[in-house]
Amino acid sequence: MRIDIATLFVEMCETVLSESIIGRARGAGRIELYCHNIRDYSDDKHRRIDDAPFGGGMGMVMQADPIYRCYCDVAQSIGKKPHVIYMSPQGKKFTQQMAVEYSKMENLFILCGHYEGVDERVIEEIVDEELSIGDYVLTGGELPALVVTDTIARMCDGVLSSDECFTDESHFNGLLEHPQYTRPANWNGKQVPEVLLGGHHANIQKWRREQSLQRTLQKRPDMLETAPLDKHDKEYLAELQAKAAKE
Repeated sequence: MRIDIATLFVEMCETVLSESIIGRARGAGRIELYCHNIRDYSDDKHRRIDDAPFGGGMGMVMQADPIYRCYCDVAQSIGKKPHVIYMSPQGKKFTQQMAVEYSKMENLFILCGHYEGVDERVIEEIVDEELSIGDYVLTGGELPALVVTDTIARMCDGVLSSDECFTDESHFNGLLEHPQYTRPANWNGKQVPEVLLGGHHANIQKWRREQSLQRTLQKRPDMLETAPLDKHDKEYLAELQAKAAKE
């Protein structure tokens, strides 16, 4: 998979994408990540890429041309139109399931806005969808773009050691993840649950599933409305709710 990020702050993006798991996967060629400086596509001698908004108002607006030239350069290099995402607080909220779908694509082009935003005409011309990581406003699209890139990249083939590294995590299967423990078995008088020490795989899996259900019910009950639940799951949740009603 290849992800191209169009930004005004290449070093900021490169620093994050060159570290840890994503950085190692990138260095090993498991995933292609490229950061493009939009200023490099400006025809202004000062590399200016913004101007005052028509109609007045505070701040500056990123111009259409430099962004469009950057996009065209990437499209030409890969030989086709990439799927274009514009990071915007007006976009639909990013979810784990969306990340799963994006990870199946060959090419993504992520546009980072800044200042008061981007000229609407280039959004209409090249953007396939607008995406937000939450209902708040940041100074630019770089942090959201990095969040999206990290979430997608870790699910690409060969980035993590096994698919289980992400399929058992919170949100992937519609539930929150079960508690995790490591050595020592007794820490400050707190003991690891006995079931995890017994080596019985079926019992461990049953415990983990029930813990996921319990945590989701306690912390994010809204997720249970769409989570795939079997008969045992529903019975266990009913038991938890009945017990809570008595307390």
